[in-house]
Amino acid sequence: MTDLASLYNADLIAADLNLAGGLLAEDGGLETAVIISLFTDRRARPDDELPDAGGSKRGWWGDMVPATVGGEPVDDDRIGSRLWLLGREKQMPVVLVRAKEYATEALQWLIEDGIAARVEVETSVPRTGVLGIAVTIHRPEGDAISFRYDNAWSQQAQRTP
Repeated sequence: MTDLASLYNADLIAADLNLAGGLLAEDGGLETAVIISLFTDRRARPDDELPDAGGSKRGWWGDMVPATVGGEPVDDDRIGSRLWLLGREKQMPVVLVRAKEYATEALQWLIEDGIAARVEVETSVPRTGVLGIAVTIHRPEGDAISFRYDNAWSQQAQRTP
């Protein structure tokens, strides 16, 4: 199964559909799914500290209402990641741990849906103002595919008190 290919632009902190020969390009791998999973804002949890106190919890509107199966609430699939919550955080090791947790959470559906046997995520600060995210997806049949993203960190994250 193929998806329309997305091309991630770290300078713009955005992805857009990719073109090939004037037509929409296709992605036969997983990169588009990974880009959507990591860089779409997931709705904040009730206990998450928002970057703007009292601000929006963001996220896809369909995630505002809990899903039910047979009338019972379920912990359903959520779209995107909570990486946006780190936009004003300082570039510290503890924040990199949270970034890894948020990215791993966003990609968990790959394992649950049987697309991956396991997913490895590493986070780093390759240079000031940039959050590096390396993802390796191990497919059930044994092959692995890797992606690397350098995501611009908020200018406020670079300031120290």
